[in-house]
Amino acid sequence: GLDKMAKNSLRRSHSNKQIAGVCGGLGEYFGLDPTVVRIAFVIFLLTAGSGILLYLICWIIMPEG
Repeated sequence: GLDKMAKNSLRRSHSNKQIAGVCGGLGEYFGLDPTVVRIAFVIFLLTAGSGILLYLICWIIMPEG
């Protein structure tokens, strides 16, 4: 029902937060360690430069949890 749907919604994390909680929220949503998500953002930043843009877009779009 709605309770399960609310639990699985994509939100920024309050408890697992370094800057804005984006990586923590993505990690919680996909069942990954937030550190893995942070490393992926750094790799995107270093290889294509799109990591920071993607992070900022997620920061704006994702509501706080």
